Amino acid sequence: MDRFSETAAICKVLSVDTRLRILELLKSRSLCVNALAKSLGITPAAVSQHLRILRDLGAVVPEKRGYFVHYRLNEETLKDWNERIHGILRSSSEEEENSPLSGSSKKERGEE
Repeated sequence: MDRFSETAAICKVLSVDTRLRILELLKSRSLCVNALAKSLGITPAAVSQHLRILRDLGAVVPEKRGYFVHYRLNEETLKDWNERIHGILRSSSEEEENSPLSGSSKKERGEE
């Protein structure tokens, strides 16, 4: 899969509000399916379906704790997603200003 196809898959995963809410809940701490279901007001089965999709793309990581599986964010994956999406949405003038070929960055010129 090329970079654009991968980025499109990321956007598709993030286009579902429940998945965004799951990611937001997992920012503060890892949670099990039942805790997520209770917070979201949906069934554990629905949460599991969303977590499977997030897990398949590496956004969340399962951690076995006794009888339960807790999920946490995969910070490295989310950082990569952020960079990819930001890179697509960045304007061409930002690209030129931050390019190593431009001579200096905004920060070096004191513009930030």
